Amino acid sequence: MTTIRHVKPRGNFERYAYLFMRLSGVALLLLAVGHMLLQHVFRDVHSLTLQVVADIWRSWGWRAYDLLLLAFAITHGFNGLRQVLEDYIHKPSTMKAINRALLVLVVITIIWSAVAIFSFRPEAAMVRAN
Repeated sequence: MTTIRHVKPRGNFERYAYLFMRLSGVALLLLAVGHMLLQHVFRDVHSLTLQVVADIWRSWGWRAYDLLLLAFAITHGFNGLRQVLEDYIHKPSTMKAINRALLVLVVITIIWSAVAIFSFRPEAAMVRAN
């Protein structure tokens, strides 16, 4: 005897989260390797000072690059944490609360990082260094 069940598929969120992990992993690889090459290979490691960072961060492009690297790392990491927790927590209401808390933490961390990166004043760093 064959039993027929109608399974209602959940939303596409998990599919998009899976795809995001793969694409953000590639983006992180490219951004992190680029960062390492530009900051630690093409420059002398021992000459990396606050003055050098101040000179680099005079450009909005470098600040955006660093923020993009940070945003991908934060979202990739928290999404991975969410997926691991989902393997161990089986109560939907608890998982929903955890997902919301993680989302709030991601948003707060990215905003906090953006404020730190874009409020950095190279002129003040130079005055302090001298």
